[in-house]
Amino acid sequence: MLFARPCRTRVGVVVLVPDGGDPDGFRADPRGQRGRLWRHPEADSALRADGFGENPLYHCLVAEILPGPGELQEPCVVGYGLYYFIYSTWKGRSIYLEDIYVMPEYRGQGIGSKIIKTVAKVALDQGCSQFRLAVLDWNKTAMDLYKALGAQDLTEAEGWHSFCFKGEAMRELAGR
Repeated sequence: MLFARPCRTRVGVVVLVPDGGDPDGFRADPRGQRGRLWRHPEADSALRADGFGENPLYHCLVAEILPGPGELQEPCVVGYGLYYFIYSTWKGRSIYLEDIYVMPEYRGQGIGSKIIKTVAKVALDQGCSQFRLAVLDWNKTAMDLYKALGAQDLTEAEGWHSFCFKGEAMRELAGR
């Protein structure tokens, strides 16, 4: 597994889908977690299987800083966007951006916006009627960015609240 490393040069930023040339589909994790985007090491194999297996449950965009002409260093991963497709009985086919991350030292340079715009292009290419995402109430910077890009806050506009069944509550519902 590759480690995230500092990027020396900011020549260009590309947002791409990890390709088959990378072992197991991963590149250096910008969070410095050695590819573990979850907090539990045992989840690493599930992350690989779920995203890069025969029937992927999610897709991932990777933002890289490209080296300058003649530089020997490889592209440097500085962020990512993890998304998947959902379906709404009211709106039809939709896309959900589960996670977006840009290394702190690269924020404010348009990388997050580029990831979001790329997800929007994927959504349109796949015939989606909407692009959804969630943000924690303390992350005002992200909320401001999403609103500036044209997102509507559904909590304010429609009163939607998110709920989650986890662990024991989910087992109890399932009768297990």
